[in-house]
Amino acid sequence: MYIISETPITDIELRAAILKSLEGLSPKKVLILPPDYTRMHSGAGKITAIYYELLKDNCAVDIMPALGTHAPMTKEECEAFFLGVVPYEKLIVHNWRTDIIKLGEVSAEFVSEVSEGLVNEKIDVEVNHLLIDGGYDLIISVGQVVPHEVVGMANYTKNILVGCGGASMINASHMLGAVFGMERIMGKDFSPVRRVLDYAEEHFLKNLPLTYVLTVTTSGGDEVQLYGLFIERNRRLFELAVAESQKRNMIHLSRPLEKVVVYLDGREFKSTWLGNKAIYRTRMAIAAGGELIILAPGVKMFGEDPENDRLIRKYGYRGRKKILELLRENCDLKDNLSVAAHLIHGSSDGRFSITYCTRLLTRHEVESVNFSCMPYEDAIKKYDPSALVDGFNEVCGEELFYISNPALGLWTAQEVKK
Repeated sequence: MYIISETPITDIELRAAILKSLEGLSPKKVLILPPDYTRMHSGAGKITAIYYELLKDNCAVDIMPALGTHAPMTKEECEAFFLGVVPYEKLIVHNWRTDIIKLGEVSAEFVSEVSEGLVNEKIDVEVNHLLIDGGYDLIISVGQVVPHEVVGMANYTKNILVGCGGASMINASHMLGAVFGMERIMGKDFSPVRRVLDYAEEHFLKNLPLTYVLTVTTSGGDEVQLYGLFIERNRRLFELAVAESQKRNMIHLSRPLEKVVVYLDGREFKSTWLGNKAIYRTRMAIAAGGELIILAPGVKMFGEDPENDRLIRKYGYRGRKKILELLRENCDLKDNLSVAAHLIHGSSDGRFSITYCTRLLTRHEVESVNFSCMPYEDAIKKYDPSALVDGFNEVCGEELFYISNPALGLWTAQEVKK
């Protein structure tokens, strides 16, 4: 079942579609897997709340946000994301380091084939053990299809195998994407990482009682506009969602951009691990020698967990060549490939400058990881987000391109040299 609309799907239409998806089902125990608060514009919080309301009086319902490596949701984030409907005590925290069970392996031969020989190591397929031994007769995976730097187009099986996955898949998938090259991946289906996830779905997830609920959204300020809803365990529906997201979320520009200003909502972006979407999603639009200015009032750390934060502080965003060099020489980086991949993704390799404008990180901290720094209050005197509109603006006689939410798009300009 799916809805694709030229006008935003209403709450009434959304609720009716969710009701229809439950027709003929009488589950006794349900697990819902939404994203976390860092996907606040996905529509998944509202969808999860509707499912919870419809199911809670007739069966047991648990909610486990697909955190991946992200920090657990706070009580305040739970309240805001799920519209006050889902009790905080209903949330199960997924720990990607400890809560997993191995289901099998993606062979080194297959990984080598899909990566054109760039990666030649097996990948363990691990998921949170509750998916296997939690006694659930219905598992509902809710998430947004949108261009993504690691997998090409986010969601579908990524929510299970990475969001609820273990260190091996998280590390290996991120490194596979980084080595293959994110410019070759972003905004596309059938990337090497997606093909690994498809393999794992086909060989190891077939017996799970899974239903995927996929969204395609845009936003105007805090208002999420839902244009696509896809409910079924069927790759064909994911492909329809990919096509709709490519239409809604990919912005093709006629020329490269000399100056880009990106705003990171402080409620959603608290780390460079997440905030570097400002880099990933604009890098194919910024001219050589251009400038990226990131307004980051809520960014207070680098990694989403203490070990990842430590490694980012230790090595910094030094560019692909240097990180691969460091990877060969340092065991702590070898043991945390997702960090190595993140450090590659978060550098422009010297092609354009990156300035973080922060309140909660010091100049020394920002510059120590190889970004330029400007105090947030100084930055907004010139680049006031309340006075800028998405797209081209003129500020003090200078043209700049403004983006209010990098998580919802991918910006490209054909002439940019990768």
